[in-house]
Amino acid sequence: MQNRLWVLMVGLLTAALLPVDHPLAQRGSTKTWPEPVPVRAPTAEKDKKPAPRHSLVGMWGAISGNRQATNQSSGVQLKPNNGRPENQLPYTPYGLQLYKSHKGLEGIDAVPPAETNDPRVRCEPLGVPRHNHYDLGIQIFQDEYKIAMMYQYDNRWRVIWTDGRPLPKLVDGGVEIDGQFRERRWFGYSVGKWVDDYTLEVQTVGTMPEDRVWLDNTGRPISDQLRVTETFRRLDYDSLEWSETIDDPKVYTRSWQTMKMPMALQDPRTDVMTRYCSPVEVEAYNKAYGNPVSAR
Repeated sequence: MQNRLWVLMVGLLTAALLPVDHPLAQRGSTKTWPEPVPVRAPTAEKDKKPAPRHSLVGMWGAISGNRQATNQSSGVQLKPNNGRPENQLPYTPYGLQLYKSHKGLEGIDAVPPAETNDPRVRCEPLGVPRHNHYDLGIQIFQDEYKIAMMYQYDNRWRVIWTDGRPLPKLVDGGVEIDGQFRERRWFGYSVGKWVDDYTLEVQTVGTMPEDRVWLDNTGRPISDQLRVTETFRRLDYDSLEWSETIDDPKVYTRSWQTMKMPMALQDPRTDVMTRYCSPVEVEAYNKAYGNPVSAR
């Protein structure tokens, strides 16, 4: 009996020391560092695979196209600030006053660098939804309770709760949760719900006030009364459609759609090039380019 017990113990110990194929264990090897800018070619129609259920996981980049589609430098994707009648926004009187007070570096009313009052050049966080309109590239992780979106610019991240909690109630100066007051946040409070196996709808409230954030690079305004609705629709394994609509009765007379962006899944091994806002670099840029340009 003792011998059998000893054999059993040795067997268990040997099994414990053997390598285990853990799902997070290192797989294979990467022979080189992939390009810092994702360059994955589009998936051929014959190679497309079905989308996984209830999953947005992956590194996603805007599908290559014109500059406006990929980084929205001239305003939000669906409404570039180019002066055309079809791209005029439904401002309230207060909203139009706000817009005229903003001095953006892009768009139809762009000013020279030294004249801008864009919060970005003071290295203020972009917040939501402006991060959605700036050098698009995101990494998404998720578990059974939440989704984490990591933005490439300034290495920022936000949490979208998917565990069934209700959206906070907007109140003056912040939000109310279970009868308690909570502060405004740069990325607000985001709650998501799967409307089908491949579509997540996200609502966000409780963002920063109009003196701290802009909607886009051209100076379009938003306020702390903003409600953002995003839809993430997984079309297939390699394709995602990301839509956004804003409703801000303080600044706009009606809700309107800002983007409907096709995204492609990128190589997960890519070492993404990050961009940070550095006060030292901003000052150096203004010394080299801002003041001379403004003096003309």
